[in-house]
Amino acid sequence: MKFASSHLSYCTNIHPAETWEETRVMLASRVLAVRDRLRLSGALGTDEPFAIGLRLSAAAAKELLENEHLARFREWLGETNTYVFTINGFPYGNFHGVRVKEQVFRPDWSAPERLEYTKNLFRILAAIARTDISASVSTLPGSFKAFGADEALIRNNLIELAGFLDDLAEKTGHDFHLGLEPEPLGHFENLIETVAFFQRLHHHAPDVPSIQRRIGLNYDACHFALEYEDVGECFALFGHAGIRISKIHLSSALAFDPNDSAALTAIRAFNEPTYFHQVLLRRSDNSGIARFQDLPDFLAALDGGSIRAADFQEARVHFHIPLDAEPAAPLRSTRGDTLKVLDWRRAHPDACQHYEIETYTWGVLPADLQRPVEEQIGGEYQWVLGNCG
Repeated sequence: MKFASSHLSYCTNIHPAETWEETRVMLASRVLAVRDRLRLSGALGTDEPFAIGLRLSAAAAKELLENEHLARFREWLGETNTYVFTINGFPYGNFHGVRVKEQVFRPDWSAPERLEYTKNLFRILAAIARTDISASVSTLPGSFKAFGADEALIRNNLIELAGFLDDLAEKTGHDFHLGLEPEPLGHFENLIETVAFFQRLHHHAPDVPSIQRRIGLNYDACHFALEYEDVGECFALFGHAGIRISKIHLSSALAFDPNDSAALTAIRAFNEPTYFHQVLLRRSDNSGIARFQDLPDFLAALDGGSIRAADFQEARVHFHIPLDAEPAAPLRSTRGDTLKVLDWRRAHPDACQHYEIETYTWGVLPADLQRPVEEQIGGEYQWVLGNCG
């Protein structure tokens, strides 16, 4: 939907779907149910086009490009008054019902499979996206730190993609751009590492304007809140470094006081086996941040006595929390940072045109936060629209 001078969607990665047929059924049922709910609430006009933040696995993308699927999908978008301006290309394979964890980073950007998958997503956008709106794909931050990936290969594949997008844009008239999404323990994860990576990418690129035009940043509010980064400082430095803000994920993380025994008990309800839940703790003496790869690693360290809660003043957990539903005390969320992102948007309305609600954890939320999925998504839209000014 229109979001002042930009566009707002929710990411369909919240709905399980791995094949194109599963995705098609999900779009016709779940997504249209969300659209109709927003129309009934008055959040979406009766005749207003509804934006879809599409998630396609590599298998679904390949299938969509075969036979008549793409032409039929384009027709369906017209018939339902819906449109796609962005695709989430971070998870390559299964994203629900299996152990995802660090596998969400595979294949990484050093692998040709990741490059070809992303090209397929842009080929799809070239056929279905409106030419009056830019078209984006979001993706992982190169790799996962523990993989020890060769950054030269990552850069080379991104440079190749930029050239591919230049050619595709010339043929179709679209403004295509990729958004690299920093995440805790990713190849680059915080403000300093992100700017440094883009500086190296620009330094090695034979055509810097092409890279700046096609390879940008997907700013996930949850991820940068986990790193305890200042929203205003981030966007100021990204602008100074010539980094395009490709897309912004409106999202929120868990937070708690590690010295509160009730909070330590409550956080255990979020220890589930599907997704990565990195834990970042700010030290009491402000000397830095301690990082744990996953919530069970943090809990084991705490229970085993290798860390002391008293050494930390705050803990944040990579567990996306619905924007309109704060967890019960003594837990809290980082949605205050999301409000600051919306404040920045009001002050810089033309700096980014793509916004996406991305709370993919519906299926693994504790029972007290569970609601029918359409109700949750509708509530998040209402929260965003009510706070966008």
